[in-house]
Amino acid sequence: MFQRDYFMRMIEQMTEAVGQIMNLRRERKHEEALLFIDELLDKRFRLSSKLIRSLSDEDLMRMMTTNGVLETDHMQAIAILMKQEAELSSDLGREDESFFAYVKALHLFLRLSLVDAEPTIVEPRGQIMELLERLLPYELPLPTKRLLMEWHEAEGRYDLVENVMHELLGDNALSKAAAEDIYRRMLLQQDERLAAGGLPREEIEQALQSL
Repeated sequence: MFQRDYFMRMIEQMTEAVGQIMNLRRERKHEEALLFIDELLDKRFRLSSKLIRSLSDEDLMRMMTTNGVLETDHMQAIAILMKQEAELSSDLGREDESFFAYVKALHLFLRLSLVDAEPTIVEPRGQIMELLERLLPYELPLPTKRLLMEWHEAEGRYDLVENVMHELLGDNALSKAAAEDIYRRMLLQQDERLAAGGLPREEIEQALQSL
């Protein structure tokens, strides 16, 4: 009962906070909205947006883990606020800051999806698709591509796994041995699942031979 009440309060508070940020954005009070996000992060999580940007998503996950349990609701809240910060920075023409905040939000939502986190505030997969759309004009960092490849594989989108794999191979950021391991993991799947994922068994076997 206590946990349910806690989650409900968290959802209400985040909904209210996002509404306040959006109102400030409509009123063109972007700097005030960014300050509000920083104050909220500091008050609720003892973190600033500057610190969050400087930490890797792995470090953030460690900070959000208590007694071996990942506090996924906290991670969702931080990811939502990072996305809001990215949109505000974009409005202000601060493309670098916007890009890094979008990427940070994407990483957190990818991590949440990979651990199959319950969508207590938002649905991570929907957020991921929206963020990928926003980031289409940009070249994603190599760590983001690797994480995205892992997520596509977990989701069974094998054709997209292969697309990212080719990008990483072209960037010399993935070894042929690692690519072979990925293809061999795919071959462990049922034919129907491979076909549904856009990469039939025959194509995987051909790709393995070409490697």
